[in-house]
Amino acid sequence: MRLVILGGGESGVGTAILGLKQGYDVFVSDFGTIAPNYKASLEKYGIKWEENQHTEAEILNADVVMKSPGIPDTVPLVQKLNKNGVEVISEIEFAAQFTDAKIVAITGSNGKTTTTLLTHHVLKSAGLHVGIAGNIGKSFAQQVAEENFDYYVLEISSFQLDGIKKFKPHIAIITNISPDHLDRYEYKFENYINSKFRITMNQDTNDFLIYDNDDAVISSWLGVNTIQANKTPFSLEKELVKGSFVANKNIKNNLKKDEFEMPLEELSIQGKHNIKNAMAATSVAQLLNIRKQTIRESLANFQGVPHRLEKVLKIEGVQYINDSKATNVNATFFALDSMTQSTVWIVGGVDKGNDYTELFSLVREKVKAIVCLGVDNKKIIQHFEGLVDYIYESASMDEAVKTASKLAETGDAVLLAPACASFDLFKNYEDRGNQFKEAVGKL
Repeated sequence: MRLVILGGGESGVGTAILGLKQGYDVFVSDFGTIAPNYKASLEKYGIKWEENQHTEAEILNADVVMKSPGIPDTVPLVQKLNKNGVEVISEIEFAAQFTDAKIVAITGSNGKTTTTLLTHHVLKSAGLHVGIAGNIGKSFAQQVAEENFDYYVLEISSFQLDGIKKFKPHIAIITNISPDHLDRYEYKFENYINSKFRITMNQDTNDFLIYDNDDAVISSWLGVNTIQANKTPFSLEKELVKGSFVANKNIKNNLKKDEFEMPLEELSIQGKHNIKNAMAATSVAQLLNIRKQTIRESLANFQGVPHRLEKVLKIEGVQYINDSKATNVNATFFALDSMTQSTVWIVGGVDKGNDYTELFSLVREKVKAIVCLGVDNKKIIQHFEGLVDYIYESASMDEAVKTASKLAETGDAVLLAPACASFDLFKNYEDRGNQFKEAVGKL
């Protein structure tokens, strides 16, 4: 069996190692350059590879192709493979068939990284032999090849879900759904929604789908589509017959006869969205019969995610907050909603078809000035002109932070919540967040 891998990054090299171990004839092809550390791994295992090109003669003869999630289905080579009847799948699909571990799979437009890390933290604290992978850390495929975990907690993007056929998590979570990556979905929101719900398509009546009952998009989809999994909702807005909810300033979970309860003030990460993330993780823990004391302790001592509402420094009474991971409007809504002081907002980057109107009321209420940080800021200026007194443009992170520091007064906050992708001025959202922290450190 010939396995061809398109993309020589984390998921590609991990899949190559697993494929080799499973007896496949493996070939890795990357249209760009392969990083030195990944080349070293391929050389170590004697795996054939190429970079800066796709040699069709080496690719079209594949029995199965694993493509990196960054490669769209519209690429001519992928279309040619589809036309020739070659199965094109994601790393998640390929690796899952070679493990008997129980899988908790988490997707959503926002909150999935925090929920994944928090769920993993709870399970690990309970003494379970558990791996964490997907969009986080070491490749899922490589862990399947080299580790022997009993459980995996996987953060899964819509791009990875587009490449599944039989992938079947025991517990699936959809944190929320809001418009994102629409450039990959023909600018049709319904295509993106359907992509997210692929997470539950192979689940049966022994499996569980945990989801935000307050999310109108999720509720609407579940109202007209049938799923086999047991529905396990969570809500901030109402008490549920079965699920997680808030009552009397406590998280409550009644999935088990012995109800779980924990005061909100004891959670280590605060804000409405983090309460929801905690409720999702609690539901997983309850379904896996983890002791209530362990759940409480884990939720109380969890360290938050870098670049997600990360408090950087307080300088002359001004709090600087890094939410570089807010790469879409919905994440930025959560960030602004959590602000309790007057805010100078740094926003901008590569627009993914954003609708900024849902931010208007929060901007009016909380934002005193906007600093744009992007190559093209026209759309942001057009939308927010008139809502705030000051809008400034900047061409670098240093300039943006200096401008924001001049606008902020004692008691204010400076918030980096870009609502956009980072690729116009930065390598990725981590690079953007790190540059923000460095610039703040220089003030």
